[in-house]
Amino acid sequence: MKFLLSTFGSAGDVYPILGLALELQARGHEVTLATNPHFADLARRHDVRFEALGTEELFNAVLADPNLWHPRRAFATVFGGLQTTLKQQYALHAEPGVIGITNCFGLGARLAQEKLGRPLVTVHLQPAVLWSDYEPPTFAGFFGPRWLRSLQFRFGQRFYIDPTVASFLDPWRAELGLPRVRKFMKWWNSPTAVLGLFPEWFAKPQPDWPANFIQADFPLWSDDAGKSLPSDVATFLDRGDPPIVFTPGTANVHAKGFFTAAVEACRALGRRGMLLTKYREQVPTDLPESVAHFDYVPLNDVLPRSSAFVHHGGVGSTSQALAAGIPQIIMPLAHDQFDNVTRIEKLGVGVRLVVKQFTGPRLAKKLESLLRSQDVIMACRGPANRLRTHDGLTRAATAVEERVRDHA
Repeated sequence: MKFLLSTFGSAGDVYPILGLALELQARGHEVTLATNPHFADLARRHDVRFEALGTEELFNAVLADPNLWHPRRAFATVFGGLQTTLKQQYALHAEPGVIGITNCFGLGARLAQEKLGRPLVTVHLQPAVLWSDYEPPTFAGFFGPRWLRSLQFRFGQRFYIDPTVASFLDPWRAELGLPRVRKFMKWWNSPTAVLGLFPEWFAKPQPDWPANFIQADFPLWSDDAGKSLPSDVATFLDRGDPPIVFTPGTANVHAKGFFTAAVEACRALGRRGMLLTKYREQVPTDLPESVAHFDYVPLNDVLPRSSAFVHHGGVGSTSQALAAGIPQIIMPLAHDQFDNVTRIEKLGVGVRLVVKQFTGPRLAKKLESLLRSQDVIMACRGPANRLRTHDGLTRAATAVEERVRDHA
């Protein structure tokens, strides 16, 4: 079969799709990855055919916009950055014989499916993008009982989400001879199949999720995972107690305050710390010897050797900490992060610390409480045991093959 996997976003969005591409390619399928050229070298290193969507300049411009991390403005910021690339995506998915796989923002792929009948699997990495009136996901600013949160969602969908998308999508649909679409967060689910890359114990399927929903497991794929750690990383890990790992996400270029608080907390606790970001200008210049900065380290390899993980709450980072069996502190900013931290708190393996309270002293207090709690330590063992022999990408590839076999 000929698969085209297209996606938009940061490493946390691209890595799982590339992991799925590699699994499908290992099974003998023809595979192409289409995403921003920022990830072209990554695809080439893994011998995956690559098609560029957009430009590196566009990618960097979206990252530079602080609204990307604003709880109410993030959606429009992301969607605005996609518009110049969606017709490229449509053209790729319109090619005969292509079986498409895309994420929720893959409007071009979804339109090719609707207009031309191309098979398409919508992949959701996080449960937050699947609304349910039975168990509503958590969004910034939502509050109250289920009925009230459902009302808030419908209000937001009608007066914010749909208008944001319609200004671009409706004229394009008219050109294609398609009617207007509303309830965008329902339409983005392909009628071919909807694949969730998260386990049932993290998010149980709801009665009002798409009827064609398939559930797999966390992908837990990282570039260079399982290889020998760089010598400086290995030396630091070997030199003392398991450190606390801090990262605001690979795409966050506005995290100077996050790292300042991280260093202050390590000093206050007398703990070792690892700061992970490729944007070195965010890291304090006067790091103590017990705290080290690294551009990138595969979380699969470093978190099992760590004592705790402080991060932004992206589903990839969250799942890696669950697999490592360590407590988490999440500073949610936007997107799915508020929902992920709610699920982490329900599991008893971590807590949130909102951005307005994210200071060194408060962070130190939260960390000390988590690291001393036997209840948290015990709770962390459950997800770690479940993920010890994880096969998320294997299950996902099998589900895709079975669902699209008739279209091959």
